[in-house]
Amino acid sequence: MKIKQLLVVLLFISACKTDIPDVAVGTNYPPAIEKIIVGKCATAGCHNSISNGAAGGLDLSSWDVMFNGTRNGAVTIPYRGDYSTLLYFTCTDTLLGLVSQPTMPINLPALSTADYLSLRTWINAGAPNNKGDIAFSGNPLRHKFYVTNQGCDVVSVFDTDRKVIMRMVDVGINPDPTHPEAPHNIRVSADGKFWMVVFLNSDVIQIFDAATDQLTKTIPIGNGIPGQWNTGIISSDSKSAYIVDYSVGRISFVDLVTGTCHTEGPFLIGSTGQQLHGIALNQSSDTIYVTCQNESSIFKIPINDISNYQYKKLWKFGQAPFTSLKPHDIVFTPDFAHYLVTCQDTNYNEVRVMDTVMDTLFAVIPVGKYPQEIVVSPSHNLAFVTNMEDNAFPNVKGSVSVIDLNSFTELKKVQVGWQPHGIAVDEKKQLVYVANRNVSGGIAPHHPTACAGKNGYLSVIDLNTLDYIRSYKPELSVDPYSVSVRP
Repeated sequence: MKIKQLLVVLLFISACKTDIPDVAVGTNYPPAIEKIIVGKCATAGCHNSISNGAAGGLDLSSWDVMFNGTRNGAVTIPYRGDYSTLLYFTCTDTLLGLVSQPTMPINLPALSTADYLSLRTWINAGAPNNKGDIAFSGNPLRHKFYVTNQGCDVVSVFDTDRKVIMRMVDVGINPDPTHPEAPHNIRVSADGKFWMVVFLNSDVIQIFDAATDQLTKTIPIGNGIPGQWNTGIISSDSKSAYIVDYSVGRISFVDLVTGTCHTEGPFLIGSTGQQLHGIALNQSSDTIYVTCQNESSIFKIPINDISNYQYKKLWKFGQAPFTSLKPHDIVFTPDFAHYLVTCQDTNYNEVRVMDTVMDTLFAVIPVGKYPQEIVVSPSHNLAFVTNMEDNAFPNVKGSVSVIDLNSFTELKKVQVGWQPHGIAVDEKKQLVYVANRNVSGGIAPHHPTACAGKNGYLSVIDLNTLDYIRSYKPELSVDPYSVSVRP
């Protein structure tokens, strides 16, 4: 009986074992950093493998799992202490860095200045492990996606496996943070070797190596005449790019191999310069299609015969002409038989479907309020439209319309985050990524930002169920605007 009683007691003690790690085995942190993070943060009831569910989902028990981040995204971004929230929540001195509440470790003495500075120095050096390895390095073919942040002149680089920001890349040529160049549009080349940024407030484009995310070229555009550059597109052979100037209706033709450029235009209807915006290339990549906002039209510009450009109206023959459709974005269907145009004027709020051969109106699809960007999924034959100011769902401004490209009808609206704009399809992961600007009203950010403004965030839609994945909402920087996926 005594032996049985002893066994019962032992089992009881085992079942009631508290959340206290015996030793920090295999944490892979450098020793000095391990002493701070494991000794003061990955403690019982807090950020360890047992308690993290009640601590924002953050597990700091080892160097590797730290890079899984929290439900609000990455906490440590290599080389970027200014964007690493691990520092925000352990800083108590605004002269040293950004401060978030509550200060960690929670309900315990704050980190000393020396400990905080050790963490900051470590992160700014890449946050290496005890062997000197840097997270998210060494795989030149890594599958990623990119989000421009207009307010901070940075691009957020996401690792698609962990779904966290792996790098923050400074873009632009003006070092003055009070005059952002506003990275407005981003495109990854079809071969996946580089990505391109177009700036609203700068007369250059920049090219970055997609393997290293390092700048390789800064190319002046506009022939020395300032413009308001909105969007760009890269040719299917990844050798050329075409950049749209909204202000006076010009197009810059860029040779990405030589880094040279010439600008044509303005392209006119009558004698009026046009407000050009969205851009697409036809199947043979020999003609540019550009939306014209102030004339409710599409320009068709042959690349090798620019002077023979045409414009096509977005209404049926005999129908009263519109002057306020304000066509915003344009994309071809996967079979290139039609092209779809978002019409953002709030009197219409629709997508117009045009026949590619005849350039005539084929269908009109009502969507949500203020439709912006549109992308297609070839594998599902669907289109997705961000409706930035939609009121389809209570307490949320914005939605995404899902369009069936077989019937050219709206299948459903998906509730996403506040003021969705940029959108991209990830066929490998079967996901749709949405950048929520969150600039007017909206939700309070989870943490402060490294520049003036309010953080936006990312929403994700499951491409198979067409449902919003509510458990995942990583925060971005200020005014996230455009998204592109590395194939």
